[in-house]
Order: sequence, then structure tokens, then C-alpha cells
Amino acid sequence: MIPSIHKMGTRTIGLIGYLYGPGTHEEHTDPHLVAAWDALAPDPGRDPAATYEDLQQLLDQPVEALPKSRCPTEHVWHLSVRAAPEDPILSDEQWGDIARRMVAATGIDPGDGAGCRWAAVRHADDHIHIIATTVREDGRKPRRHNEAKRAQAEARLIEADYNLRRLNTGDGTAARRPTSAERHKADRHNQERTPRETLRETVRQAVAGAHSEEEFFARLTASGLLTRQRVAPSGDLLGYTVALPDDRNKHGEPVFYSGSKLAPDLSLPRIRERFTTPAEASGDDSGPGQPALPPVTGPAFARRRASAATWQALLIIDQGDDGAAAAQIAGAAEVLDALAKTSAAHTRKELRDAAFAFERASRSHVKAVRGHDRALRQAARDLIHSGPALGRGEDGATTAMLIDMAFFLATTAANWHAKKHHAQQAAAARQAAEHLRAAYQAAATQPMGALRQRGQRLALHVQQRQAAFVHQAVPELAERILAEPGWPALAATLTDARKAGYDPAALLAEASRRRELDTADSISDVLVWRLRRSAHLPAAPEAPHERSARGGRGTPPAAPAAQPASKAASDSTRRR
Repeated sequence: MIPSIHKMGTRTIGLIGYLYGPGTHEEHTDPHLVAAWDALAPDPGRDPAATYEDLQQLLDQPVEALPKSRCPTEHVWHLSVRAAPEDPILSDEQWGDIARRMVAATGIDPGDGAGCRWAAVRHADDHIHIIATTVREDGRKPRRHNEAKRAQAEARLIEADYNLRRLNTGDGTAARRPTSAERHKADRHNQERTPRETLRETVRQAVAGAHSEEEFFARLTASGLLTRQRVAPSGDLLGYTVALPDDRNKHGEPVFYSGSKLAPDLSLPRIRERFTTPAEASGDDSGPGQPALPPVTGPAFARRRASAATWQALLIIDQGDDGAAAAQIAGAAEVLDALAKTSAAHTRKELRDAAFAFERASRSHVKAVRGHDRALRQAARDLIHSGPALGRGEDGATTAMLIDMAFFLATTAANWHAKKHHAQQAAAARQAAEHLRAAYQAAATQPMGALRQRGQRLALHVQQRQAAFVHQAVPELAERILAEPGWPALAATLTDARKAGYDPAALLAEASRRRELDTADSISDVLVWRLRRSAHLPAAPEAPHERSARGGRGTPPAAPAAQPASKAASDSTRRR
């Protein structure tokens, strides 16, 4: 159940007309009172003799009784209360009880006999509107301090009492929800998301990995958004607004939104924080900068580098302080935004939905210490600059590798938020993980299928040798691994590792120690991605061998591959 306090108004009759009228799109049906400050209040919806003016005059009486000098300029209070789509349809009596509880909780009518006058109107099955005038019967103002928070707290109690869907308590860091008018407008144009949500996604993708304000604004322009910059007389840039070219108001003008109206961390000052370097974050600018990374040569290389950065972020979330952990989660959101922007068609929807959900998990009252997220922001930048990835070959396989790691990071973020009692953020991270699970399944089908076919063609004595390595490295899980459909893919990977100069038994033993295996849907998939990344093996079996480019076997990276989506990873993330 979602209570929403709307902007204060000046005309009681205007709001009454809207509540009892047909609605913007004829969506209002059978408008009528379900409760009011007085049981005998007129109901223009059900009583033919009652008029809008009758109700308005009674609601305004305490206001008009005041001297003009004491009358508030804006005196019309408006609260809507909406049930979840899966909730049962409540009766008028139940909605009336909910209305009385809401006006009491918010201080409009606390039950002392001298509260404000109010009326609750129902014109749909799933919600009511409460109109009130903010002068009490005794001429005083109502005590409405923290009214929004108190309304939310009462909604949680109502959900429990009426056995409705339980929503998580917010902490004031969520992005603004689209208004009813914005939702109706999107429905009218057959749009999946409202302009506010589309702009938020586009701005987030524009800032993902950006190194400067100039680059950020250049990306906004390239994305097709209309952009305005707010400049001080001194020439300093103060803020910005964006609009969709085809989103117009009734006058035919573009509807602009400031960054802060899209999300708290999209205001220009908050975006500038992302450009902080590690030295600036620590207050030490005396030491040398970070060594330059080699240039990204394509989407596959960008995805491998992002997988390594994501693994390191996961360790920091597990073991670092709160500010560093919050920075890693915020940086992970940028990686997901960049991955969604550059993904192939068969994974794009699930990745967009994952990034859209994880956006809520990227902010809490734990302040992210920017600069600690440098590696993730660089990974996001690499993904953007490497361009769109193919859905096959090395591009497709490394996409599966990165999605696999991102899933694990999302579940780790969910557990971190849960420990901090960040209910909304934890739920958002879990939701993102489910979208990543689905995206992984789509991305991994082709490369894992090709590896399985290669493994099935191995000679029997080779398969037996690889099975012996598994029994040696993970004896307690060996029989399960050998019975999995993915076992041939692991056998092929162990063979590739041996040809690359690695000791398969040692490599497998090391990979098996890196976090839990027994909770995975497919332990074989877990080990395939860990081994192929740590041994520098091509992710796709048909890809050209990379040893010549490395000048030999090379050194295995310190950051191992993560496990793929697992059934229990979202419930527990154990340290090794």
C-alpha cells in the first residue's frame, strides 16, 4: 500500500471537481465518499441533491473563519492511498477505516475532536483520495511534521492488519516515482516506461564511466536528449535539465526534468563526485597516480576486464569498510548500465531490467566514498567505448562470463544491504539478480553448448583423466559434477588449460576454494568460467587462441572468475 502526499493547493473546489469528475482519461468510475470528518458530510457522487459547492463550503469553513491575515495561502491538502495490484479489492468500509487511520497518523485529524475537516473519495477499486483543509476546528494549524514518514509507517501496519502485500520501508534515498499523469501519458502512447524513467535510464548510461562533465554532456547530446545547462553569472555551471524530443506538454513544449528530479545521485554536484580520484578521496595527492591500463581492443576484452574489476569489488563489499563497500555497489550500477547499453538483442531486455532494478540498490544513507570505485567506473567506461557486443563468439561468451560475475555481486550487495536493514535496497538487488540469472541463461547457451560438444568428443581416456582431477580437487562434490550436463564443458576446459601449460589439478583445486560451490545450479558452469578466466583461455571455443598475443602462457590474474547464478546465493554469501 502506497500513500502519496501531493503538492498543497489553493482551490478546494478544483480538487473536488477532479475527484468526482470523469478523470483525465475517463478512468474514474462511481466516485463517492467512503469516510469524512462528519458522517453527515454531503456526497455529490451518490446524493443527487448534493453539489460540489456544498462539500467545498463545509470543508472551507474553518479556513474562512480566520482573519484574512491568518489564512494560509495554500490550504488544500491531498493524500492518495493505493493498494498493490495483487491485493484483494477492499470494501468501502475497509477503505473508510484506512482513511481514518491515515488522517490520524499524519496529524490532519488526530482524534482530539478539533482536527481538520477532510473527506475520502473512492473512484476506483484500488485507491482512494483524501482531501482536507489545513485549519483545525480550533483555528490552529495541524501538526504535520514528518507526515510522509508517518503515513508510510501507518501503511506498513495497515498491510499487516489487512493481509496485504508487505512493502519495504523506505529511507528517503529512492528516485521519485512517476506521477499518475505520467503513467497515464505513457499508457496512452503505448510506452513501457514513463518519460521520467526513460530519461533516468539514459542519463545513467551517459554518466557510466564518464571522466568529466564535458564527456557526460557530450554523451547526453549523442543519445538524442534535449539538454539545457543552468549557468551562473560568473560562468560556473550550476545544473542541467533534460527532455525527450517527443515528450511535449499541452502547449507543445518539451517537458524538461532536472537531474535531481530523476534521481538523487543524478544532480550535477552528485555527478561531479563520481569524477573523484582515489588520491582525492583519501586526501593524499602526493603519491603517483594509478598505472595506465592497456587500451581496450574490443567488447570481449572489455568484458574480461570488467569481470576482474567486479570480482575485486565483491571482495571489498565483503571485507571493506562501509564507505568503500557503498562505493563498490554504486560503481557496480554503472557497470550494469554500461552492459545493458552495449548488450546484444537476446540479453538486452533482462540486462536493462537488471540495471533498472539495481539503480535503487546503488543509494542508501551510507555515503559512498568516491574514488574507491575507480576500477568499476573504468570497466564501465571500457564497455561503453568498446561498443556493442555480438551475441556470439568471444563477445557472447565473455558477456556470459561478466553476467555471471554481476549476478554474484548483486547477491552480495543484497546481503550487505540486508545486514544494514536497507530493506528496499536489498529487495532491489535481489530483483536485479533474478534478471541477471535470466540474462545469463540466454547468454551462456551457445558458448556452453559448444564447450559441451567439444568435451563429448574427447577420447575416453582423456575424460577419465579429467574426472580424476575432479575427484582429487573436490572429492565431496565429484560425483555430482560428473553427473551434471555441464561436465563435458568442464572436461574440455581442463584439457584447454593443460594445453596452455597449466596443471589442471592445481588450477581446479585453486578455483574450487574461491567461494562456495555446492549451492550452484551447475557446479560445472561455475568452474568453467573460473578456469577459463583465470587461465586466460578464450571464453568461446571457436575463438582464435590468445597465447601468441600474450607471448606464452602468461601469468594467471589474481582475480578469479565467479560462480554462475545459484539457487542459494541470494540467501547467503559466505566468505572463503
